[in-house]
Amino acid sequence: MDPIEKKPLFHFYPGTKILSYATAGCNFKCLFCQNWSISQVPPENVPAKDISPPEMVDLALRFGSIGVAHTYTEPTVFYEYARDVGLLAREKGLVNVFVTNGYFTRDVLKDMKRWLHAANVDLKGDAEFYRRVVGGADVEVVRRNIKDLYKAGIHVEVTTLIIPGYNDDPEWYRAFVIDFLRSISPDIPLHITRFHPDYKMRDVPPTPVETLVRLRELALEEGMHYVYLGNVADPKYETTYCPNCGAPVIERHMYHVRVRLEGDRCPYCGQRIKVVGVRGTQGNSTTAFSPP
Repeated sequence: MDPIEKKPLFHFYPGTKILSYATAGCNFKCLFCQNWSISQVPPENVPAKDISPPEMVDLALRFGSIGVAHTYTEPTVFYEYARDVGLLAREKGLVNVFVTNGYFTRDVLKDMKRWLHAANVDLKGDAEFYRRVVGGADVEVVRRNIKDLYKAGIHVEVTTLIIPGYNDDPEWYRAFVIDFLRSISPDIPLHITRFHPDYKMRDVPPTPVETLVRLRELALEEGMHYVYLGNVADPKYETTYCPNCGAPVIERHMYHVRVRLEGDRCPYCGQRIKVVGVRGTQGNSTTAFSPP
């Protein structure tokens, strides 16, 4: 059971927990993978349990989860299983979340519309970055799927892991990430995440926090409404601020969440806040939640 914020999803049922699982394997070979011990090894080398889709949904119900998160490794690798779980979960009134690299076909996306509620998609870098660091995938497929997920009515948040010397140039970030997301909707939450050395990139230093702060400022200056820093553990950069008056409306610190919305509106100026799963909140009280 994970906080939904760990996915990270900050605008989808904030403050709740969700049953999270994975299988072994991935369709990428990211040199920096932080889950390499399950994504980059043969399945027979990973401790696992056989759990049927009905058993997975029963676990979610028994633990009081809002739903099921298909996460940790790339869920399209085990898509048929994820779909079977997802369809059953939706029948039971639970939500389904993908944490994904966004590299899948339009046929998969068409099928997802039947059962998926939310996705956090990694937008890792430009074409050269995907060739050198990821293993040769076409980044334009990822950008297409971000756009199509949003158009399909699936809640979308986007994450970029910033690696020093690889994808930390502000002008590139403005043109390739910020301008692209803003063209879809400035309300898409953007997570700018700090790299730490892992897997085959242990010789690269951690990202300076100052780099992340500058990219966040740039995204806000360019009109993005909700921009967060990951792996920084500073409530200033985890909190949701009203894009109209600047007041803190969802406060976060290390998975502790306090919602200050009135319904889905800022209690200070009445601005509608783009968030799924908040209802009936008054003033400073904690929100109430109800799965669809």
